[in-house]
Amino acid sequence: MNINVGGADRILRIVVGLALILLALSGQIGAWGWIGVVPLATGLFRMCPLYALLGMNTCPVSPK
Repeated sequence: MNINVGGADRILRIVVGLALILLALSGQIGAWGWIGVVPLATGLFRMCPLYALLGMNTCPVSPK
């Protein structure tokens, strides 16, 4: 698994994911808020499968 999610991208994904999950838990946006699990997971694991398919990489330093 190659790391392809960089710093700012990672923080944004975690914040958005947590916000969506919290809104779903509070009942403000319904079940669709659980989609926040996706950006949260990609932010925590620093790997986005869609980025891999598209050949994108927001990580400034490639791991060896």
